[in-house]
Amino acid sequence: MFHNILVVFENEKICSNAVMYAQELALRMDAEVTLLMLIEMTFFDNSFIASKRDAVMHIEERIGEKLRDLFALFIKHGVSVRATLKVGNPLEELVKFLAEKQPFQIIIWGSSEDLPVKDHTAQKHWVQKVINILECPLFTVNGTVRKQTKNSYS
Repeated sequence: MFHNILVVFENEKICSNAVMYAQELALRMDAEVTLLMLIEMTFFDNSFIASKRDAVMHIEERIGEKLRDLFALFIKHGVSVRATLKVGNPLEELVKFLAEKQPFQIIIWGSSEDLPVKDHTAQKHWVQKVINILECPLFTVNGTVRKQTKNSYS
């Protein structure tokens, strides 16, 4: 098994169509799937570290259940799977995660059928900022390939 698929989820949003797409693609490619849940949380200073620690513990419990359910779904269909939770700035956490892990052949946006364009403050969403630095294509469930390089598929 030399192929790796990364499914990225944001803030507990899980698109069931993206999960099914990743599962079917993994079976066709004989690939391992990594589920990455990114939870946005700011850590400006150490003054509220105890409350942040409590919040992170609750997030870990809540997300842990969701990731376990997804994990079981992939295992049930014979797909090798890993799951990871990262809390902090989603863009920074994704870049750090990608730097630490083996290369992925594809990344699937798992929180919706399309990539978000704006965030809750009406600014460019962080995922739009990372598209150009990815080493592999970023797919959405609607079939769109998002990668802007010289050898682009878009």
